[in-house]
Amino acid sequence: MARPYTLHRQLAASGIDYVAALNAEQYMAVASPPGKALVIAGAGSGKTRTLTYRVAWLLDHGVEPRQVLLLTFTNKAAREMVGRVRDLIARDTSDLWAGTFHSVGSRILRRHAEDIGYTRAFSILDRDDQKSMLSKVVAACAIDTKERRFPKPDVLASIFSLMENSGTSLEEIIAVGYERFYDWIEQIEQVRLGYIEKKRASNSMDFDDLLVLTVRLFEARPDVLDIYQKRFRHILVDEYQDTNLVQGRMIDLLAGESNSLMAVGDDAQSIYSWRGADMAHILGFTRRYAGSQVFTIDTNYRSVPELLELSNAAIRANQGRFEKDLRSSRAAGGVKPALVALADPRTQAAFVVQRMLELHEEGIALSEMAVLYRAHFHSLELQMELTVRKIPFVLTSGLRFFEQAHIKDVSAFLRFVVNRRDEESFLRMVMLLPGCGPVAADKLWREWLDTGWAKRDDLPVRFSEVLLAFKKVPKKAHKHWQQLCYTLDELAPNGFFAKPSAMIYSVVEGVYKEYMEAGFENYESRRSDLDQLSQYGDGFEDIVEFLSQLSLMGSVDGEPGAGDDAANADKVTLSSIHQAKGLEWQVVFLIWLVDGQFPNGRILEADDQPKLEEERRLFYVAITRAKDHLYLTYPLNNPKSYTGDVMCNASRFLNDFPPELVEEWDVGNSDPWGDDAWNDDEPF
Repeated sequence: MARPYTLHRQLAASGIDYVAALNAEQYMAVASPPGKALVIAGAGSGKTRTLTYRVAWLLDHGVEPRQVLLLTFTNKAAREMVGRVRDLIARDTSDLWAGTFHSVGSRILRRHAEDIGYTRAFSILDRDDQKSMLSKVVAACAIDTKERRFPKPDVLASIFSLMENSGTSLEEIIAVGYERFYDWIEQIEQVRLGYIEKKRASNSMDFDDLLVLTVRLFEARPDVLDIYQKRFRHILVDEYQDTNLVQGRMIDLLAGESNSLMAVGDDAQSIYSWRGADMAHILGFTRRYAGSQVFTIDTNYRSVPELLELSNAAIRANQGRFEKDLRSSRAAGGVKPALVALADPRTQAAFVVQRMLELHEEGIALSEMAVLYRAHFHSLELQMELTVRKIPFVLTSGLRFFEQAHIKDVSAFLRFVVNRRDEESFLRMVMLLPGCGPVAADKLWREWLDTGWAKRDDLPVRFSEVLLAFKKVPKKAHKHWQQLCYTLDELAPNGFFAKPSAMIYSVVEGVYKEYMEAGFENYESRRSDLDQLSQYGDGFEDIVEFLSQLSLMGSVDGEPGAGDDAANADKVTLSSIHQAKGLEWQVVFLIWLVDGQFPNGRILEADDQPKLEEERRLFYVAITRAKDHLYLTYPLNNPKSYTGDVMCNASRFLNDFPPELVEEWDVGNSDPWGDDAWNDDEPF
């Protein structure tokens, strides 16, 4: 009989038992030898834990903190990981560099600014500074914008940023995402060159420069690069799938031939190509770094098996991916994800809210529930429903629908036509015109008062006959002022108010579309918001009632559902999927699963397969936010103003998995919007 003998593991100097603290997959990555390594960490698999323990492992095995560089996408993530390392090994880590690519670039450039023609006291421009400088450059270029609007500084900044981060030419960027500015290409390039010169002359850098100039410094000064290659022997990168061209080059240069590099990410969660992220970095890692290792961590600690079966099946339809299947560490929950077809968007909202209340009665906190969607405007009906029901919610995808600038801009036209004494609406409306700032707008308001029509609301007025005679219209605004006058006539033809949906259409097509195209980087999504507002207005015959509802839907401080006044408040979360990445809830409702909405219609029209695969990854990210319950919903009809109801096709992503992985729900057609459905006076 063999003699029993137990081999005792020797703990690290810190006392950490790495084998006990980590699962087998995590341990293999954490304890891997120096070299180039890619860690594919699936959703909910403990990515942060793996990175944290890798840093601790290095320090426990003789690596000095100053030899470690941890690159992240948020300073919060860097602070959290370094804090956990300190808790694990209880030693001074002040020499360890950890932070965003931008913050690390800034530290390097401060030390070597003279080498690239700056001083160490250079200023870093925030977005407002950047817009102000671009405005000055546009003015200095003497571009004639009288006949047609030139892109606003915000839009120019986005175009220039995408050029820097993706290495794409201006002409290609304009052709793909900003076709409306194609005739302005020469002038935009003139502004870009002027902006670069202005930054240098004022010893200033924007956020993109912190990356671009760091790379240029390394490429132009091999001796400087050598300093940092010798210092940072161990480089760790978080969310590697989100790196762009410049960030990838920065990593390549610092890693060099001999330094260790561990990049952690998940190809299935690569969803930021629109801001320059290049998925080729993670998919091509082994080609980029010959002899590198790949570790896969696919034990999920978040979701029940039923949800992971669905997410695994959904992502398999993509061609460009690492093969992996998430496995749940949890027992089966016994509840399949629900697939729910609803009559229309309002019924969809009613279903979501009713189901939330039922789950809340079963003991699930509101703060453990989230509604996710592809685009911000998809939340309109839900915001209305939650507000009417006085159910508290926090919105992470942007301002509440009726508080957004473009909604308020268009509403100002309607408010002024209805109430000719509304000074704020008049000022907001005319300040949309080029060359019309607060002073000019105030002069026009006084001229309006002098006509006497502000007090004669009992009489119909043809606005163009009165306003076209104004003497104080800025020269730059003359053409646009005429269009504004004729648009106001359309809102109240023959002294009678048009339907709200028709009024919105007239404002957008007559005046606001051109303003949006030049003024907003995300023009398409804002246009969709206004289409949604028009659809909402189609349910009203009375413009006064419509405007009253807009006012009531705006949040009021102190009211339920208004603002995130307490971090631990019990509130439902409404979020775009992009904003929800990295978060989790017990219950997730994924709404508007309709072809043309999700996946996005422009991608379907262009038959863009890489973009379609990114949309599918976005679908995957949404599914994997849920811990216990998932509801996949879509409307069968989408009411559209002027064109009638539009039949909806369920999202093609719902065909990517076997039907037995979900449970279809048949929702009855009773009217939840009836007058007696609930008592609006009773708060939740």
